[in-house]
Amino acid sequence: MCMSTENEILAEVEALKIRFSDVKSLYREVCALLFFRYGITPTSSKLYQYVRKGSMAVPVEALGKFWDELRVKARVEINHPDLPPALATTAAKAIGEIWRQATAVARDELSAVREEVQAGLEAAQAQVEQANEAVGLAAAREADLREKLVSAVAGTDALRTELEAERRSHAATSARLLELQRHHDESKIQLDRQREQFTRDLELSKQAAEAASAHLEAAERRAALEVEKERQAKLKVEKAAEATRIALSVAESRAKELELEHAASLVRQAGEIAGLQSALARSQTEAEAGEGQIRALQAALDAQRSKAIEAAAEAATLRSVLEHSRAAPKKPAKASKGS
Repeated sequence: MCMSTENEILAEVEALKIRFSDVKSLYREVCALLFFRYGITPTSSKLYQYVRKGSMAVPVEALGKFWDELRVKARVEINHPDLPPALATTAAKAIGEIWRQATAVARDELSAVREEVQAGLEAAQAQVEQANEAVGLAAAREADLREKLVSAVAGTDALRTELEAERRSHAATSARLLELQRHHDESKIQLDRQREQFTRDLELSKQAAEAASAHLEAAERRAALEVEKERQAKLKVEKAAEATRIALSVAESRAKELELEHAASLVRQAGEIAGLQSALARSQTEAEAGEGQIRALQAALDAQRSKAIEAAAEAATLRSVLEHSRAAPKKPAKASKGS
């Protein structure tokens, strides 16, 4: 078959596709086109090659019906009374031979189609089994992934809970640190007030000592003139000295109380700082800030302790001066007896 004939067949088949929407009717018309117009014995494979619609069983069925119709028509024409017997016999033989050949070809093609369909079914069955196995594996993977997802969600919830607890602990630690800072500021203010009060008391003690010294000097000057006045002055001086000694004793007691209060404050704050160190360890920046504040507080307390020690030393010095001042009037008394 030349290329132009093939193109003509394809063009006419396309025209038949437009005219006939029914697939079986289309295959029947293509059978007639090939057999009567182009003298080509139609086969199911050729029909399917030109039409390309439906399954392979459709052209096989259409081809069988075409040969049945052709045989019926040929038999009618052969039995026509106008035909010579010899021609009718020849035509019957020719049609019978064509029918046998077409039937054999159709049967062979039908067997081939059946084998092809069976092979397709087996391949499809194998693909279905593979697909079922793939579905089973996918389901197993999906179950595994779901378990992992549930575990991941549970882990995420646990981490969120732990993070929330950590945040609350951090907030509580920050609040406690602010409270400690506030107490530290209040203690510092109270300490400043106590220091000012102690300074005032010490100044009063110094003034009293200076007044006592002035009285002693006056008494020494008066002792050279009158013994009796000296005795009275001595009594007054002793009273003043006793008052000064009491004031110094009060000042020393106050200084000791301040030292005890400072020591208790140091112990209390050291305990609070030790308790907070474990909590503040989770936040390095806040811990460093807290340690800086603690060092500043320790330095302030050390400074206060040094000042208390200095005050005690000053009190001891003042007490020594007073004792020396009490012993001083005895010398003029001996001198007066000798004279």
